[in-house]
Amino acid sequence: MTAPHAREIICWEPAALAQRLRGQKHLTLLESVARQEHLARYSFLACNPVQSLRVEKGRAFLDDVARDEAPLALLDRLMADNAQAHLAHLPPFQGGFAGFISYEFGQALEPSLRLPGFRPIVPDMVLHRYDTVIAFDHMQERAWIIARHEQDADELERLLKAKPAPLGSAVIEGWSSNFTRAAYEAAIARTVEYILAGDIFQANITQMFSAAIPQGFDAFAFYKVLRQTNPATFSCFLDYGDVQVASSSPERLLNCMNGKIEARPIKGTRPRDADAARDSALIMELATSRKDRAENVMIVDLLRNDLSRVCQPGSVRVPVLCGLESYANVHHLVSVVTGELLREQTIGGLVAAAFPGGSITGAPKFRAMEIIGGIEQAPRGVYCGSIGYLGFNGAVDLNIAIRTAQFSGGVARVQGGGGITARSQPAAEYEESLTKVKRIMQAFAP
Repeated sequence: MTAPHAREIICWEPAALAQRLRGQKHLTLLESVARQEHLARYSFLACNPVQSLRVEKGRAFLDDVARDEAPLALLDRLMADNAQAHLAHLPPFQGGFAGFISYEFGQALEPSLRLPGFRPIVPDMVLHRYDTVIAFDHMQERAWIIARHEQDADELERLLKAKPAPLGSAVIEGWSSNFTRAAYEAAIARTVEYILAGDIFQANITQMFSAAIPQGFDAFAFYKVLRQTNPATFSCFLDYGDVQVASSSPERLLNCMNGKIEARPIKGTRPRDADAARDSALIMELATSRKDRAENVMIVDLLRNDLSRVCQPGSVRVPVLCGLESYANVHHLVSVVTGELLREQTIGGLVAAAFPGGSITGAPKFRAMEIIGGIEQAPRGVYCGSIGYLGFNGAVDLNIAIRTAQFSGGVARVQGGGGITARSQPAAEYEESLTKVKRIMQAFAP
């Protein structure tokens, strides 16, 4: 097994280098904007992939050629064919696949799942193979080009010398929701009825805000505003031609390194307040909320079950239960679930076990997804799916794509919502859905 080559370069802000690479094919920026030593230490930037995997209606296409293999089986084979050794003491993603898995890909993982036949707004999955990446270590303030071939590192370094492309407008106006307030509150009440009837324990219900993309709008310019307005641990910008995505997600679906798995489900939210005393009161209210803690614990149990399918017996643990984390716009309850991957298990198997994340579906997962589809009556696309990387060295990091804007078919879409339990109050849930999208909408404002 060969190892890639690493070349240290001047450590710029990742977004600044991404601006120099605009116009290159399939630009992918995975950025830790709200930086933390253990959770959000690294960022990655890549473009011009050597291979592309796309999934539409459950069928895989490799470089636009249809394949008969199941998507995750094909991905596992490609990962095995290109396996490479890990360069020690460097950021974990050193080449591999990166991109998004849409929420609707969950249909392919559970054949018995019955979702409405929505017209998709993005493919089920788009993953690009990058043999060359720029990797940033923000704690050390260092950056490297990591490449399978030295000449590819030369070419990327040449591209980085380009002048930054000028930015267009980040403004979009004229937003509308697929729910009125009354309809959304009725949807919450209906979900509570499902719960009280014993159909489910919890479901995550969202509303979608959409607007036409005006001429001159620049999705990357918007991302640069968003990363300042709502800095997050798992931010990203993807420019895949027909689909562009800007995300400021604080939530990790799963991380895997050396067979050690970590998931970080978020359940329980309060808005931030500029007044310190009021902000502290909101923290206390969240920390002592029986409803929010119950919501979080239910999803932790679901995740423990998901991971136990692919982890060594007895290895699944919950080192943090309902821990408090504060971000620019909200306070959250966050738990940590860990495990040790079975030696014979594949990355595709891990994704199949965990996707989509329980925190944005509900419990039981697949019945909750059916109820969500019936209530929301719209596809989610990248939102509530995952964005991240799957490395040829076995390293994996995938977010849950909340706090995310997606642009496709001439339409911008932003979604927000929350977990519904038997204790949910429709009016409060409506207000929470607005809190979730507040900073994103501010980034679109004039």
